[in-house]
Amino acid sequence: MKPVIALVGRPNVGKSTLFNRMTKSRDAIVADFAGLTRDRHYGDGRLGQREFIVVDTGGFEPDSTTGIVREMARQTRQAVAEADVVIFVTDVRAGLSGQDQDIARYLRQANKRVLLTVNKAEGMAESPLLAEFHELGMGEPHPISAAHGQGIRSLLEAALADFPEPDEDDTAPDENAPIRLAVAGRPNVGKSTLINTWLGEERLIAFDMPGTTRDAIHVPFERGGQHFELIDTAGLRRKGKVFEAIEKFSVVKTLQAIADANVVVLMVDAAEGVSDQDAHIAGYILDSGRAVVIAINKWDSIDSYQRQMLERSIEQRLAFLKFAPVLHISALKRQGLGPLWKAIADAHASATCKMPTPVLTRLLHDAVEHQQPKRAGAFRPKLRYAHQGGQNPPIIVIHGNSLEHITDSYKRYLEGRFREHFKLVGTPMRIEMKLSRNPFAEGEH
Repeated sequence: MKPVIALVGRPNVGKSTLFNRMTKSRDAIVADFAGLTRDRHYGDGRLGQREFIVVDTGGFEPDSTTGIVREMARQTRQAVAEADVVIFVTDVRAGLSGQDQDIARYLRQANKRVLLTVNKAEGMAESPLLAEFHELGMGEPHPISAAHGQGIRSLLEAALADFPEPDEDDTAPDENAPIRLAVAGRPNVGKSTLINTWLGEERLIAFDMPGTTRDAIHVPFERGGQHFELIDTAGLRRKGKVFEAIEKFSVVKTLQAIADANVVVLMVDAAEGVSDQDAHIAGYILDSGRAVVIAINKWDSIDSYQRQMLERSIEQRLAFLKFAPVLHISALKRQGLGPLWKAIADAHASATCKMPTPVLTRLLHDAVEHQQPKRAGAFRPKLRYAHQGGQNPPIIVIHGNSLEHITDSYKRYLEGRFREHFKLVGTPMRIEMKLSRNPFAEGEH
């Protein structure tokens, strides 16, 4: 599971700038989950081989009781509850404030690992101004400058110190490993109903893995001789074990489950249609390179006109998931579950398909013979050979000359040819171009 780092602090101390540094993005609204992002934003970061999720929060006033400020405080509390590590951001130029003291008191009670960070401290590593921040009783302050990028790496190393480096061998797919399956979607779309139906139908025992409130539960089950591991994002838990507010909908849990899965079932409510939130979750599935099956739940509850409108909204709003099969189900009435299982198995088989180099190279040459890439000035890109560069998602690496001139539309054409031959469904595919450099070209200038 990717570790989660939450950024907390009063308004205008530079949290969003730090967020953008950590995620290497320019926009704090990286994954804009509708209805949740007024003051909590999510992004992916990486330090070497280690990946993590960053949660940016609005300015925090723990004791506020009115309007939007109260709502921001509630959002921040949820972010803290979901986090593995909290980075408490303060401002050296503004000095220590009473609000900082309030936040420190709250964080001490939250019982999380907290790193105190003093921002806007460029060139001030030895400054006496840092001394007053010791008053917060949160250990040695980390001086940083989010705007200038100073001290960020050592801060991240400290934040991730307790998490192991990923093992190189972990990335190789194990053919006997169970298929990891996540069910994602908005609240009340029927995720729990579907999971309970599956578990009841297959007479399986769900078990609760101990851990924090946002740990995903991994439920092993078997169907037709195939082993699966369900990564639950629906909050299948014994009542009273966790905070209700956090269970309502945890974006972090959904993002982690998607990143951890081989196949994701994206559930859409037939009566509600495709919302912004559905489209954002779908975008994250695509970015993660996961195989995906779209399940339209409660299909039996809408009339033929609504069905037409729904199909049109899927075509428009989820156009980037054209490769994903769309199935109509009713989790409550157990309708359409057989075809759904077949689609999940097909998507996984496609995502982990082996593509021999001779076959890929022959397909590449056939595709070029059928339609050559556009000439760029005096040069026409020359595509020499192709090999597989990875699975889940399948990556095809193409070698040749002048490949920087290959257009996106030509890449899509090649992808279509590869997909057709290997009968790939339900999985994204990535095509990478590797230039064969001419060693004599360097000295020509």
